[in-house]
Amino acid sequence: MQRLADFWRYGVLKTWRKAVAATMSPVYAALHRSTDRDPGVFVSRYGVKMTGNWRDRTFRYCMFATYGNDLADILAAQDRDFQFIDIGANQGLYSLLAGMNPRCRRIVAFEPVPATFAMLRGNIAINNLADRANLHKLAIAAEAGRTVIKVNQAHSGTASLADQSSYAVSEEVTIQTINAPVLDQILSTEWPGIVKIDVEGLEQQVITELARARSFHAVSGIFYEIDERWSDATAIRSQLERAGFRNFRRYGRGHHYDVYAQR
Repeated sequence: MQRLADFWRYGVLKTWRKAVAATMSPVYAALHRSTDRDPGVFVSRYGVKMTGNWRDRTFRYCMFATYGNDLADILAAQDRDFQFIDIGANQGLYSLLAGMNPRCRRIVAFEPVPATFAMLRGNIAINNLADRANLHKLAIAAEAGRTVIKVNQAHSGTASLADQSSYAVSEEVTIQTINAPVLDQILSTEWPGIVKIDVEGLEQQVITELARARSFHAVSGIFYEIDERWSDATAIRSQLERAGFRNFRRYGRGHHYDVYAQR
């Protein structure tokens, strides 16, 4: 039964949502006269406002709820004060969804690509979350410094520091990276932390730096993406188990899926 449910949820519904996003996005953009000069503000099917960016597939997926409700439901269900740590925030969908929950006391978001970071900052502002948001134009890596990230302007969600030949690259952008010592200056232990990691193959490295930070003991849950073409799911799970995480729930099917790990 679980396999059938997963096939329906992640095979049929998600494929249908992708088709709707591809078909309807040009219509929405034309009807609302969205342009570079005046991109407009749109309400996504998740219920949050986002600045128009119709040429970007990631934005279209946000608008038409292509990503499903797995993490959205987890964030909505939090019934005690928490902080949301969004690593690889992109344009901020999950930071915005966390902010819809009044128990979210603080949002800490990391997005290193300057153009995408500008969208994130704008979306935080139009959803009136600036007073709770701590935004950083940074990536988390093994070493602090500067490096180059590969970016696809038509699909901002595929920006990656990893060597992934399956992704199209339209430009390379120099970004700033930080590691555990700087994280210690940013993260708080005042509230339990829910972490989302979407870094296109660098999950294990990011978790290593999080685990080195003194604030890591306050993290109660980590929602992370796995693509078995470049992620080692077994190694990441072992890494988290050593850090005290005991409950692991998988969302999705095939080689590309998400996992929610809890202590």
